[in-house]
Amino acid sequence: MHRRFLLIASLGLLAGCATTAPPIVAPAGSSLAELEPLYSASAGREALTIRVSSNGCTKKEDFAFFVEKKGEAVTLAFGRKRLDPCRSFAMGHADLTFTYEELGLAPRTPLFLLNPFYPWTGPGS
Repeated sequence: MHRRFLLIASLGLLAGCATTAPPIVAPAGSSLAELEPLYSASAGREALTIRVSSNGCTKKEDFAFFVEKKGEAVTLAFGRKRLDPCRSFAMGHADLTFTYEELGLAPRTPLFLLNPFYPWTGPGS
């Protein structure tokens, strides 16, 4: 458990306050407070696609991920490494696709995603 907390906390340090979405309040004592809020996640045959907030320049390379395998249970978390430096008048999003090979997983592996979800309310809202 301590190793998991340390790795998730290090992802949190990478993420910082890098999103344009309002902050998500995680349960007290939780190490998940610094994970990137997601608008959606979709698991396909060959890849996992996540939708994140963006000012127009968000790229896949701006994100780090952490995978923990314990028996058959696989947990996955995403954190932002760099801020999106672009300036946009309207709130936007970006779809980022990570293949299972990139994540170090076999296709069809059941996953538990640790990131919080935030509802997409559309541009400018």
